[in-house]
Amino acid sequence: MPDLYHTRIATELNLRPEQVAATVRLLDDDATVPFIARYRKEMTGSLDEVAITAIRDRLHQLRDLDKRRNAILTSLEERELLTDELRASIVAAATMAELEDIYLPYRPKRRTRATIARERGLEPLAELVFEQDPKLVPEQAAEAFVDPEREVATVDDALTGARDIIAEWINEDTTARARMRSLFARRALLYSHVLAGKEAEGAKYSDYFDWEEPVVNVPSHRILAMRRGETEAILSLRIAPPEELALDVLAELFIDGRSAASEQVRMALKDSYKRLLAPAMETEIRNELKDRADEEAIRVFAENLRELLMSPPLGRKRVLAIDPGFRTGCKVVCLDRQGKLEHNTTIFPHTGNKARSDAAVDIKALCERFKINVVAVGNGTASRETVTFLKEINLPSHISIEMVNESGASVYSASDVARQEFPDHDVTVRGAVSIGRRLIDPLAELVKIDPKAIGVGQYQHDVDQSLLRQGLDDTVVSCVNSVGVDVNTASRELLTYVSGLGPSLAGQVVRYREENGPFGSRSIFKKVPRLGPKAFEQAAGFLRIAGGKHPLDASAVHPESYPIVEQMAADLGCTIEQLMRDESLRKRIDLKRYVTDTVGLPTLEDIMQELARPGRDPRAEYESFSFDDSVATLEDVKVGMSLPGIVTNVTNFGAFVDIGVHQDGLVHISELADRFVKDPQEVVKPQQKVQVTVLAVDPERKRISLSMRQRPE
Repeated sequence: MPDLYHTRIATELNLRPEQVAATVRLLDDDATVPFIARYRKEMTGSLDEVAITAIRDRLHQLRDLDKRRNAILTSLEERELLTDELRASIVAAATMAELEDIYLPYRPKRRTRATIARERGLEPLAELVFEQDPKLVPEQAAEAFVDPEREVATVDDALTGARDIIAEWINEDTTARARMRSLFARRALLYSHVLAGKEAEGAKYSDYFDWEEPVVNVPSHRILAMRRGETEAILSLRIAPPEELALDVLAELFIDGRSAASEQVRMALKDSYKRLLAPAMETEIRNELKDRADEEAIRVFAENLRELLMSPPLGRKRVLAIDPGFRTGCKVVCLDRQGKLEHNTTIFPHTGNKARSDAAVDIKALCERFKINVVAVGNGTASRETVTFLKEINLPSHISIEMVNESGASVYSASDVARQEFPDHDVTVRGAVSIGRRLIDPLAELVKIDPKAIGVGQYQHDVDQSLLRQGLDDTVVSCVNSVGVDVNTASRELLTYVSGLGPSLAGQVVRYREENGPFGSRSIFKKVPRLGPKAFEQAAGFLRIAGGKHPLDASAVHPESYPIVEQMAADLGCTIEQLMRDESLRKRIDLKRYVTDTVGLPTLEDIMQELARPGRDPRAEYESFSFDDSVATLEDVKVGMSLPGIVTNVTNFGAFVDIGVHQDGLVHISELADRFVKDPQEVVKPQQKVQVTVLAVDPERKRISLSMRQRPE
């Protein structure tokens, strides 16, 4: 069976079987997705992380299917029900639904109406009726089965029991279930209605109080919204195709002619559909819709998270960070170039003129004392007022003022991570530090926060939490390893996501660094307790050492490839440092000379790119941004205004944009561009700077409708 995985996955993903087989071997050997994508291109045919992840996930599904298949075979064997024909059917089942359909007649059952009818001796009557002999008179045949001692008091009782058995046969027929499944998938409608008396309580679900839509068209966000309404006991949902259509499909399978027996079967068929098949298919289609919605919501969340994590870093600057507030004041912290806390205080620029003057003196003094380059202001309560204050006090021209998205900062400040990092400071100081560090390096700081708290998803609490965690972890791992990590400054949380490490080894790396000083070379990683050869192989290429003993220690060239570069330099009669500095030397290299059985052109081309730009950061350059100074509150927003904004979240139905009034506006998908847009992520990304036009303002409901479409003057 495992060899079949390779062929099947290759066909489904449009890959070569040997690519899949090599990837599976690497995954089974505990290689991580980033490591395989970056350092094992020759083995996989240069598959990227997306393809490798798809192989991994499909492999898990097929192995789960086989696990269930083996459990069913064992159960049937133990109960002496397994025939050669049944075994062949089970082995050939390609999906979990098909497998469960085959097993359904043999599954140990609770006591059903059909079970009771069998106990009363009515199965022979059911067989007679089901044959639909035109000469059979069901009532006459049923007389022989009347037995008051078996609780079959009348002919009607006998026929009712027979129909119960026939209904179960129809329900357990694999062909019938397959056709019903297909019909529900193609023709079912999703109906939503408000429960009586819930109109006021469920006003936010008013769009779905009387809703009908084909299931094939329902977008993921609508599925999740209606399911939430159902969970909150506001909505009632039902999924079904037109009943007449379903009954006609079943009739084609089971009704033979128009005899009296056929009418009995027709009655059983209708009962089977309404009582057994329809509920079973509705449950399946509900689960499929939920799975589909979860998959799409997680995809959107993961893409948003990727954009946020890969936001341009300001870089190593001295930052004064402010967590603004009105009555309780603004918490101020000063950070050095590495983000280390040097000082904290509180100012009160919004509580009167005297306090405002004192605050101005304090800020200027701190900027001079700590040689501040940038002031970072959290975008929460009092943020615009604080920025206005800072602009009024005439800070030195070289100091810029930047707004920072503080979503999740409060979660970090109350976390165990923050308490361990700053045991002597309260949550307000920790929150301000987080704001400043986000500006210096968003990735390094955001990995400390549960992604669900960052605010870039949709219905994240409604989707499958284990799948969400896997999807978000994959994204964080991909981003961290794409950027690389300075092992001498990285936090334990950041190191946790490095390929091959995890929480335990990350802790060992930090402990070794604290006890022995900064790492001087990658080879020293091997001295870290419990960091064995496998972990070293997986992690070394993603860990950077600035100014290390080997010139390639600060690059993404893996230590296993150092000999190749050393040979290139020797062949040219130069040092590695000269090779990295001099493009003319690199142009003289004939890569084909260095191809071996294990190292091919893809790896060699990666090495050449690293030699040209060692340790390059794939993130964009930081660009300063400011909101419109004339718009600070919702009351300032007027229809027709053109305003700068920052995209904070992207969903299936549009994008939310911060225009600086503490209330994000919505750009509906129809207003994202002058062309038709199917996926908003084609047009905008979180943290993108955009220009928007105000279409409508609803102060009472705190809603702002925006547009990014070009409109005539």
